Amino acid sequence: VMLARTIEEVFAEHLRLRQEARLEQDLRRNYAHDVVLMCSTGILRGYEGVRYSAQRLRDQLPSAKFEFVTCLVADGCAFLEWRAASDRFVVRDGADSFVFRDGKIAVQTIHYTLSTRTSDGAAADAKP
Repeated sequence: VMLARTIEEVFAEHLRLRQEARLEQDLRRNYAHDVVLMCSTGILRGYEGVRYSAQRLRDQLPSAKFEFVTCLVADGCAFLEWRAASDRFVVRDGADSFVFRDGKIAVQTIHYTLSTRTSDGAAADAKP
């Protein structure tokens, strides 16, 4: 019999598995089958939506190093503030919110601004 995990445990495992590039295990262990993702590209649903979103991020930030700046959990929800950098792009304002239901991520919102690195390694906004 598997004991129910706390939201803190589910959230921590989600972050660890993503850092380890283990998306499929993360999906099975930590996401509801009918998860809803909301982001600037619209509403994505289910495991296929999560896969699409993860692939989009990998395409935008290949081999990126991610830094988790703020991780908060309260009342069935979590908030993640993050930064990332790859050879070509930088994200300084990543912010994801999570709603948990029955020990799984049921809703996730995703926001970040993709910026290009300048020749000196600084960041310049990709959008005017």
